[in-house]
Amino acid sequence: MKSLTDLTFDNRFARLGDAFSTEVLPEPIAEPRLVIASTSALALLDLDPAEAEEPEFAELFSGHKLWENAEPRAMVYSGHQFGSYNPRLGDGRGLLLGEVLNNAGEHWDLHLKGAGQTPYSRMGDGRAVLRSSIREFLASEALHALGIPSNRALCVTASSTPVWREKQERAAMLLRLAPSHVRFGHFEYFYYTKQTEQLKQLGEHVLSCHFPHCLQQPEPYPAFFREVVERNAELIAYWQAYGFCHGVMNTDNMSILGITFDYGPYAFLDDFDANHICNHSDDSGRYSFSNQVPVAHWNLCALAQALTPFISVEVLRETLNLFLPLYQAHYLDLMRRRLGLSQADENDMALVERLLQLMQDSPVDYTRFFRELGDSAPSVALKRLREDFIDLSGFDAWSADYQARSAAEGASQAERQSRMHAVNPRYILRNYLAQLAIDAAEQGDYSEVRRLHAVLSKPFEEQPGMERYAERPPEWGKRLEISCSS
Repeated sequence: MKSLTDLTFDNRFARLGDAFSTEVLPEPIAEPRLVIASTSALALLDLDPAEAEEPEFAELFSGHKLWENAEPRAMVYSGHQFGSYNPRLGDGRGLLLGEVLNNAGEHWDLHLKGAGQTPYSRMGDGRAVLRSSIREFLASEALHALGIPSNRALCVTASSTPVWREKQERAAMLLRLAPSHVRFGHFEYFYYTKQTEQLKQLGEHVLSCHFPHCLQQPEPYPAFFREVVERNAELIAYWQAYGFCHGVMNTDNMSILGITFDYGPYAFLDDFDANHICNHSDDSGRYSFSNQVPVAHWNLCALAQALTPFISVEVLRETLNLFLPLYQAHYLDLMRRRLGLSQADENDMALVERLLQLMQDSPVDYTRFFRELGDSAPSVALKRLREDFIDLSGFDAWSADYQARSAAEGASQAERQSRMHAVNPRYILRNYLAQLAIDAAEQGDYSEVRRLHAVLSKPFEEQPGMERYAERPPEWGKRLEISCSS
């Protein structure tokens, strides 16, 4: 294991030059103190967990110190925000400190969020507040634990620095990790500003650093775009299968790697609602839960437009047409597994859709339903779950079909439960749990943030003494409104 001073930097994105990012030093926050650090994220950098307890740790991730070989840069990009093109965005409150090369030969971006003003701050203060930093930390690590592709969160550092949102709050910094922070919006920026050479340079950088296998293909760019489509189809399938709402699917929030990042007003569904809008600012419902599939396709079309200098329109269209079938295949596979089914049947999608419609018409907790369905034999589990549904005749008809489908596979209950509990979480990051942890943290008590993170790090395991984290949310917890400024 390494110490903080042993990290090896290889800043490939910084070497692209000033057309791609601007050199900016982080602005320190006052009286830094560690809120939480992720042991598994530390391991990605080969760091000893004990390093998080050193005073230098909080100093490095609060802007007070900097590694000698770090090269902090604010990245420039553009993007479509709520469907409208914004020609110049960029890292308005974040900095790419550099890229760490670990012992496995992997590069990890160190991206410090809340690091102060940059040329792309657009009249903002460049700060992040404690509540939003905690929410992003918890979501990044929770999705990773569920097996959903995501950036990682290394740590949150709190401070006494005041910042103003709807009220006065305290500044914080979040250090997040990803193999790359290149977004769809990076390609859009150079395409729409007609910087042809820089667009080509960006493409070559992404191919060589993140899709080197595509360079072995006769036509690297079409191979690259196809993989981006495939990765996003799988990512959105995970979101829909596990009830995750991103909330702000702007093209500048879409990773070229097909991972979840730029967490804002996200939410996991409590009661199933296909029309759920988790973003208080989303008046039109553009980014509602059910719209995430078509919006992902729309975003890929926006990326395709920026790639027209390298790929023919015909090939781009053919590749885009793969998205929905790929998404549907991934989604159905995930939902089969959630239902404890290991074999395919032509009626499975109808079985899933009927269940979701029954859930939609009743106040059924989405996460608890699947977990409890695997707790006991189907007939026993369904008898208990029936109490949550309004359309009892419809549920009885579905139950009969599900039991017949499950029985046809011939698995024992022990096998079925083992399979289902491996994919159906006991614990999920509910908004009210995050809010309770934030409330305590804002009073200087970080124990609940750390406890919640520990529980969510093992979402599929029964954890004695932690039963309250698996309970149904209180009514007030279902009605929390989260905005982009959170």
